[in-house]
Amino acid sequence: MTAKILVSACLLGKPVRYNGSDKKSGHPALEQWIREERVISVCPELTAGFSIPRPPAEIANGFSGNDVLSENARVVEITGRDVTELYVEGARATLAVALENDCKYALLTDGSPSCGSAFIYDGAFAGNKHNAAGVTSALLLQHGIEVFSEAQIPALQERLSAEQVGMK
Repeated sequence: MTAKILVSACLLGKPVRYNGSDKKSGHPALEQWIREERVISVCPELTAGFSIPRPPAEIANGFSGNDVLSENARVVEITGRDVTELYVEGARATLAVALENDCKYALLTDGSPSCGSAFIYDGAFAGNKHNAAGVTSALLLQHGIEVFSEAQIPALQERLSAEQVGMK
């Protein structure tokens, strides 16, 4: 059986980001996975009911998605509105989609308070990044789903190739 890959909708060219834009990858491997019908598209924020556009949001005070999930941190919009519960709801819904589709891997957009895996912003809305996972990435990782950022597509390719070799 070919592994399914959960992929951020914005990486697939859907204009779902907070500012109504996309982050279309166009990477040949991603295009191949689409042709092979391995890709499951998801946007945790839209799943939680956010609109497009929406105010930018960050995990406050330099915390991480794990801190949000353990109720030790909050996700806030630049307006000051606390949107923590919606981010947790989106993460849970995304996990459900991943489990329903037997996704072992996720390819998510870095920097996002939901999807970031290598880095997220520190909550100061000043463009400062730190190494941490967003809420959805953290929840997926807690459930054994390997998460890769768009910059890590070659690593995901290697992981998928190794899995194929192991299945033979």
